Amino acid sequence: MTCLMGLMAMAFPRMAIILVVIFSDYIGTAYQTTIWPLLGFFFMPVTTLAYAWAMHSSGSVAGLQLFVVIIAVLIDVGILGGGAANPRVRRYVVARDDPGSSA
Repeated sequence: MTCLMGLMAMAFPRMAIILVVIFSDYIGTAYQTTIWPLLGFFFMPVTTLAYAWAMHSSGSVAGLQLFVVIIAVLIDVGILGGGAANPRVRRYVVARDDPGSSA
């Protein structure tokens, strides 16, 4: 069951944040204000969940928890910046008037 929740959080992190906020105080104990989880929901949802897990499991971000938060940041940056790495390329066909070619 725990693996299923982890997979759901990776596949649908915003839905996981909503469910965690509704059914527990997991996010509330990790963050002292409302603005950071709200910004995290829109811009870096995987990092928001990873930070909440790190704070809930050990009370600080150090060791394994730091590694997980760094991986979450990289995942979020990859998700947000993925479109910039693969821009739409428009290809134009140039028709030439070359009397010598018979194509």
